[in-house]
Amino acid sequence: MAELLKYSELPIDWDLTPEEAVTLYLEWGNNNWHGAHSPVRSKSDFSVYFVVDTWGEKPKAVLIKRNSEDTEELLQMPLPEYVAKAYEIEGGKTRGVSAPTETVKAWLRHEMGYAGN
Repeated sequence: MAELLKYSELPIDWDLTPEEAVTLYLEWGNNNWHGAHSPVRSKSDFSVYFVVDTWGEKPKAVLIKRNSEDTEELLQMPLPEYVAKAYEIEGGKTRGVSAPTETVKAWLRHEMGYAGN
């Protein structure tokens, strides 16, 4: 998956969930200053994170870059069959957009060439 390698230098927040991203960037003032993520202070603040999209026939990983004004999908790629099956076991079969499970994160890290996963 050479596609992922070109994003390996981005500051990916592996723990940011879609719900937390909405709180940080779309619901100004609703952020816990003592939480895991620092509050957004300006338009130049951004986050890069993965979600799993299960609206289609097969689950796919989506790399997102978000700031207070825009959301950009940098990459969409289907999960390999074994990762998709593990995702369904860990995350259920509900359709929607959710945070990647640990299995999905490990696969993404491996594909991005991160040592130690």
